[in-house]
Amino acid sequence: MKFVPTLLSGAYVVEMTPLRDDRGFFARTFCSQEFAERGLNPNVAQCNASFNRKRGTLRGMHFQAEPHAEAKVVRCTQGVAWDVIVDLRAGSPTYRKWFGIELSAGARNALYIPEGFAHGFQTLTDDTEILYMMSESYYPESARGVRWDDPAFGIDWPIANPTMSERDRAYSLASE
Repeated sequence: MKFVPTLLSGAYVVEMTPLRDDRGFFARTFCSQEFAERGLNPNVAQCNASFNRKRGTLRGMHFQAEPHAEAKVVRCTQGVAWDVIVDLRAGSPTYRKWFGIELSAGARNALYIPEGFAHGFQTLTDDTEILYMMSESYYPESARGVRWDDPAFGIDWPIANPTMSERDRAYSLASE
């Protein structure tokens, strides 16, 4: 695997390094030892999938607060998504900065998201599926979110008027 640093401290694009032959290829998508060697959280407590029927669906921006903060590895297994993270770690040199990347089944790339980041995505194709590996189990009492359109972050979403849940639309602005 290849770990490519993003502009946000501690977040990485994770790329496969396929071993190819006439049958196709074989590639590792996760190795706890390689993650740990880079100082990344290697724990996987839970895996989730999100299937999204419509292009333009937006989910986010979600995170879990302490004591259940979670690191994530996110991969698009079908379709194409614009994946976005925001650094919410007070004192971080990249605090309130965002990073976006196109994840797709064809590119077979993933994004490592450290604890203390909000995460969301917008589908760029119909029938898009996202696979999440979380370092922590889900605790409803720790579930939090920030507004997808918060001017404090200035995220550049590719599709206007997204399809999204009322819960995601109702998150507070960072300044509130």
